[in-house]
Amino acid sequence: MRWRWLLSREVLLFPGFVRLLLVFYLPGTVYGYFWYADQLAETWRTRPFWQIVFVPDSPTASLLFSVALICGLASRDGFFSAGQAGNAGGGKHPVAAGIRSLVGALGTVTSFKYGVWACVMIVAGWAQGDPMAWEHWMLIASHAAMAVFALLYAPHFGFGKIALGLAAAWTLTNDALDYGLGIHPYLPWQLDDDLTAIAAFTFALTGLSVLLAALARRFPAASARVPGS
Repeated sequence: MRWRWLLSREVLLFPGFVRLLLVFYLPGTVYGYFWYADQLAETWRTRPFWQIVFVPDSPTASLLFSVALICGLASRDGFFSAGQAGNAGGGKHPVAAGIRSLVGALGTVTSFKYGVWACVMIVAGWAQGDPMAWEHWMLIASHAAMAVFALLYAPHFGFGKIALGLAAAWTLTNDALDYGLGIHPYLPWQLDDDLTAIAAFTFALTGLSVLLAALARRFPAASARVPGS
């Protein structure tokens, strides 16, 4: 079996495969919000209430990606049948199509960005003396999967330039608030003196995520071929 067949449209958009992904994504999203529970509680107690929206980065990315997958499953016209760039959801219901396009763009950009970001921060903390526990390896595996699946599904979400631009603006705003107001995810204390470099890396990673999402949406969705053909 060729690996390219596993990445084909017929496999990635097969409803059974998408439901299997959701079996992992939805509980993982809930776990992510629980992981942020202390920071969410502190933000709620000590800061303006609106800032709480920008605290749980990874679980919100996972939630948006899950909603994008669910929208595909729920499509009357077939799973991601309108997955042409700039035409998510078709033209029958433009408002719903616009929302679906924006959710797909946000899910792609933020899932790749925070998937990579979390892996890098865990490894950076370990390199400076933060001990690695089994939870760290689990987080690395799950966040790496977030990044990979974000790029694999980007060609099928059908988001356009406007949706991608809005996703970029939202993510950059999140970055500015995270490091301008100090509501970024908790970091190992070993990285406290690296915060300026981490902020610069985070902004650069947002730019890379938007660029890759823009490139991925232009790739033709691969069709499956019979293995060995």
